[in-house]
Parts: sequence; structure tokens; C-alpha cells
Amino acid sequence: MKRFIPSIIALAAVAVSTWAQGIPAHLQKLLNAQYAVSNFYVDSVSDDRLVEDAIVGMISKLDPHSAYTDAAETKDMEEPLQGEFSGIGIQFNMKQDTLYVIQTIAGGPSEKVGILPGDRIIYVNDSTIAGVKMKNTDIMKRLRGKKGTKVTVKVKRGNSKDLITFRITRDKIPLYSVDAKYMLDERTGYIRISNFGAKTHHEMMEALDVLSKQGMKQVIIDLTDNGGGYLEAAVDMCNEFLEGGQMIVYTEGRAFPRNDARALGNGHYRDLKMVIMVSQFSASAAEIFTGAMQDWDRAVVVGRRTFAKGLVQRPFRFNDGSMIRLTVARYFTPSGRSIQKPYTAGDKKAYDEDIYNRYKEGEYYCVDSIQFNDTLRYTTLRNGRTIYGGGGIMPDVFVPVDTTEYTKYYRDMVAKGIVNQYSIDYVDKHRKDLTKAYPTIADFDNRFSLTDKDMKDFIALGERDSVKFDEAQYATSQALFMRVMKGIIARDVFTDPSAYTIIVNHFNPDLKEALSVINDDERYQKLLREGNPEYEKIAARHRAQRESGQKK
Repeated sequence: MKRFIPSIIALAAVAVSTWAQGIPAHLQKLLNAQYAVSNFYVDSVSDDRLVEDAIVGMISKLDPHSAYTDAAETKDMEEPLQGEFSGIGIQFNMKQDTLYVIQTIAGGPSEKVGILPGDRIIYVNDSTIAGVKMKNTDIMKRLRGKKGTKVTVKVKRGNSKDLITFRITRDKIPLYSVDAKYMLDERTGYIRISNFGAKTHHEMMEALDVLSKQGMKQVIIDLTDNGGGYLEAAVDMCNEFLEGGQMIVYTEGRAFPRNDARALGNGHYRDLKMVIMVSQFSASAAEIFTGAMQDWDRAVVVGRRTFAKGLVQRPFRFNDGSMIRLTVARYFTPSGRSIQKPYTAGDKKAYDEDIYNRYKEGEYYCVDSIQFNDTLRYTTLRNGRTIYGGGGIMPDVFVPVDTTEYTKYYRDMVAKGIVNQYSIDYVDKHRKDLTKAYPTIADFDNRFSLTDKDMKDFIALGERDSVKFDEAQYATSQALFMRVMKGIIARDVFTDPSAYTIIVNHFNPDLKEALSVINDDERYQKLLREGNPEYEKIAARHRAQRESGQKK
């Protein structure tokens, strides 16, 4: 027996070597390992799983943004950027483990068959989805499907004991990246963009056109918390605001020669006065757009230092629908800035913690905590003002995070779903009265307010769900509670997707500053000519501290 096992291993080695002849040595080693595990490991293993794990392990040693996704993950990831999916066309929330229809997509399959806001879907194709603690993703899988396929749902409406049966033919449902568009005042338009997808440029142009007809002479583009998306979408957007030949972005990598993207000169809004809002969660394509506008002194940027993702991923697809998104290049703004923050290959944990470390170090509250490094100093291309690279886009005007109304009690009421649930319950009880009393969003915005009794009911709902009432913290957060719930109620009552944003934006400190800047032409022009003088003072102070430390 002692001679028997080594003989098997020797024969296996010969078999593997013969099978893998002609393959480079490093790949041959990988194939040998897979063959050995697949054929001789003590327990049965899945060859597919072995290969996927090997790919995941390989990718994990690279930069933080290269990634492998299986077929299902790839589909879920790409769907929001494609601009549409096939389904029944509803926006919903889960209320006490029941799917509650907030609104139907105008002209969509559900609206066509008569499903209404406030309806509760209890069954999907005879499978119960209410009261069984089903995940949102599992519910969506049942409701979505190929265009033209049918799904039967049973709905509870109002207080009726009988369920209504609807047979819905699935169709293409649009997904929008322009979340809101409306006039802030008689001259200033506002556009909020949540991601950069396949249809973002088209949606932005539609929004600009609508607002122009309403008298827009200047615009605030809100990219706060915009995680990016398609590079091409950012390039197309930049083209609308830049002159012909002006650089938008360039990319460069080891296996990919430098590639420049330049404006064509046919943009429709090359003279439109603009402010861009960004936050610490604005990333990737959002940084490309913002960086190009800042480098050409084309817009004033307001907010906080952006996320700092300057790596370009290219998809490599496999026949089974899975995909590798591999970093192949870095992108640079027109002035030559790399926006990518430093990272250690294979250490994704430290990379992910950077955003939290910024918070701990006070960056979200005080610009003085940011280290302005002279080696990363650049100048804009038209006015020659100072800007910085190597770690996101630094705004021209810093706005600290406002946490004055935020408390642990507020966090718990949101986390437990009480804020959302109460808002849904309120609309459920008062929908007819609300639509009658407030025919427009403006009417609702100007006249609606939750009463003291409403807020007592809200507190009681939280206590029934084990959120202990804290009088002092409630007093601190009361205005925030009322504002957010008013926005949710407006979103539910009105079909305009801008409704929520219109309500909550009245107290948005980033927007207040952006509006102040764009309406003060002298300040606006000075920022574009000279930049923020406070940054230079901070940079000089940090420089002196570093030099003093070196001497010691």
C-alpha cells in the first residue's frame, strides 16, 4: 500500500503534464493544481466553484476596484446603468412585511391594468409574498421577467376583504438617473443626477430643455453621493458645456496607450453659468465631469472632497454571463490631475476604511484637516488658479456636514423603518384628502405640515417597535423628522419624482451655499479667477509644520 499511493500520484503528474503540454509554465501550474484538486481531493468538489474561487483569489491581489461577478451579480450590477429593465412598472416599499405600491410608472404595465398607489400585493403567481419575511430581491425576481411574459398578482385594496386579481404583461421599464429637476428661483434651475448611465446625457438634456423653457439662466447640478458609472456618459455631458478642442479627460495604462477625449464644440450650453455640488461619496464619472469643469474654470464646485476613484475598469465577459471588471488604466483631468487616492494592492479593507478615517479625522466638518500637498499642486487651464490632485476633487467652496439635527433616536427610528412606515400609513389613511387639498407639489410644499397629534402617533409607533422615546433627542431631531416624512408623503402622493427633493432641499446646506454662490456674480467670478484663498493659507500652514518636523 505504501508503494501504491505514490504510484497513483506519479501517474497523475504524468497525465497532467501530458495534457498541459504547449501551455506557458505559469498557466500549466494553475491547471495542474486544478486537475489535482478536482481528481484526487478527499471530498467531491465543484470544478466551476474551484475556477471561480481561483479567479476571485487572483483579482483580490490587485487594486481595490478590479472585481469578479457571477452571472446573477453581473446582471444586478449592470441593470441600473442600462436605463431600463423588464418588469411590471411599480415603485414599492415593504410595510409590515407586505409589498405596498407607492406609485405606478406612467404608461407602464401595472398602470394599464388598473393597479393603484396604496394597493398591497399579497400573491404573485399563487405564491404568497406577504407576511413571509421575503427579501426585496426575491420579490423583485418574481415580479421581473422577460418583456411580453405574464404575471398574475392578487391585490388587497383599502379595507376590502376580497383580493383583486390582475394579469400583467411585463414590459420594458425605464430607470432614470436624473432624480429631480425644478426651478429654485426665477433664474436658477436645479438638476440632481444619481448615476452616470447609458441614458444620463439624454435625460440631462431633456431636463435642461424643460428648465430653459421655464426661464433658466443658470443651473446647479447636484452630484452629491453620485457613485459614477459610464465614462462615456460623463464625456457626453462635458461636451455640452465646453468649447471645441478642450480636453475632457484622458486615460493611460500599461497595455493601453494614452487616449484623449475632447469636446467637439457643438455643445448647447457652453455659456450657461453653473455650480456643481459634490460630496465625499461622489466618485468616478462624477469626478471626471466635475474635474473637467473645474480645470477649465467652467463651474464653481461646492461641497466636500470627493471619493477619489481614478481607475478605469474594462469588462471581460465569460460565456456563462459572469464577468471580470479589470482596471486597465488611470484617468486624468485636463490639467493632468490623477484623482485616484493611494492604495496598497490587495489591501481592500484599508482602502474601504479611508472614507471612515476622513470622518474620524474631522475632514467632513473642517477643511483645515485636509493635507494640501505641494507635489500635487496644479493650475487651471484658463485662469491659472491653484487646484490639487491625488485624492479626489477638492471643491472651490467647502461646506461642512451638518449634523446638528442628527441624534441616536433619529438613527434608530430610521433604521427600524419607523419613519418610512409612518409616512406610508399616513398616505394610506389620507390619500384622497391630500390629493384634494393639495393639487400641486407647490401647494403641498407651502401649506402641508404634520400636526402635534401626528407626531405623537409617530412616537407611539416607534415605541411599539421597541424604539424607546427620548424627549431631548426628539426635540433636537423633530424638524428633521417632519421634513423627511413630509418629503416621503409628497413622493407617495405626487407622480413627479422631484417631489421628495423639492421638500427636503429647503434645508440642504450644500444647496444653500450653491445658491448663494451662483446668485452672487461678483463672488462667483472671483472664485473662478482666484480660487479659494483659505486653501492657500491652510497649505502654507501645513507646509510650515512639515518643514518644522523635518528640522527636528
